[in-house]
Amino acid sequence: MSQARPHTADPRDLRERAESQAAGLPPLLARAEHLAGTILLGEHGRRRAGLGDDFWQYRPAQQGDPARWIDWRRSARSDERYVREREWQIAQSVMLWVDQAASMRFSSDKRFPEKSERARLLALATAILLIRGGERVGLTGTQLPPRRARNQIQRLAEFFSLSEAGDYGAPEHRGMIPHARALFISDFLGDMDEVELALTKAADRGIRGLLLQVLDPAEESFPFQGRTIFQSIGGTVEHETLKAGDLRSRYLTRLAERKDRLSALCRATGWQYQLHHTDQSAQSALLTIYQALDRGTA
Repeated sequence: MSQARPHTADPRDLRERAESQAAGLPPLLARAEHLAGTILLGEHGRRRAGLGDDFWQYRPAQQGDPARWIDWRRSARSDERYVREREWQIAQSVMLWVDQAASMRFSSDKRFPEKSERARLLALATAILLIRGGERVGLTGTQLPPRRARNQIQRLAEFFSLSEAGDYGAPEHRGMIPHARALFISDFLGDMDEVELALTKAADRGIRGLLLQVLDPAEESFPFQGRTIFQSIGGTVEHETLKAGDLRSRYLTRLAERKDRLSALCRATGWQYQLHHTDQSAQSALLTIYQALDRGTA
């Protein structure tokens, strides 16, 4: 199936779209706050041994960086503005990428949430926990750099309320801070080359993270029989068959191959791979994410 790449939008347009969908934020925030409250905070950030306020590096200023962060002396030597980062700022940075594409809006049963709903809930609850623990949390890319301010949670919720064009999303790998940590959440059913590119670039910058694959139970069991029309959520791909049951073995084989490829990619790049189904407990998934990030191996 073809890969649909996320489109680039003007920041003002993104803000307007986020505000137009803000009516759905209070329930999401409430659920995320409640979910985060079920996890006991561990030790984070500055409390880790060996970290201090030593200078780490200069990096180009990103959209959203406060003016007070800019090192004007360093910036005066070039045409670009630079930010002076310290060691603890790097170690405390966690970057999130949540797939917002159409394939994530699938649910096979009213009892189960859409994949996108579960992904957003887990990402926002993770951000709440990390910010409470003193971490700086933001998005990959340049739209929302990592911060630890309380209102960062509101900003994240606004971005998570947006949807992307296209059937499948691709991980955003721009603006990733060296030696930080990251969390990617998706069904990862799109172009694997894009996933490999993102994790390879992250590993090259010393970034370790957790790749969480979220699937609906029907995507695991393939319970279809007889005449069936398969159509992508975005409507760009359609396949009709009279004997859906005959496709089950081939589908399950390809799904297993996809999982194995994701797992091998994570091992090769120093990331962790976890699988979550939408009929499972969100609390158990959040605990898995939190523990992985807290150990510092992700």
